[in-house]
Amino acid sequence: MKISARNLIEGKVVEVTKGATTAHVKLDIGNGTIVTSSITNQSVDDLGLEVGKQAYAVIKASDVLVAVD
Repeated sequence: MKISARNLIEGKVVEVTKGATTAHVKLDIGNGTIVTSSITNQSVDDLGLEVGKQAYAVIKASDVLVAVD
């Protein structure tokens, strides 16, 4: 796989929750850390994502925000 994004984190799919058009996919990237992505249901199907399958979180964001009270 070639990709321009440099933030590539391997993990295991632990949950896939499909909605009307969008799914939430949760990846365990180690030490109980979960990354959640919102993707289309079609992408879930095309990628064959299911619980237990290895996958990658590919992170390419111009803004990453963190806030506290």
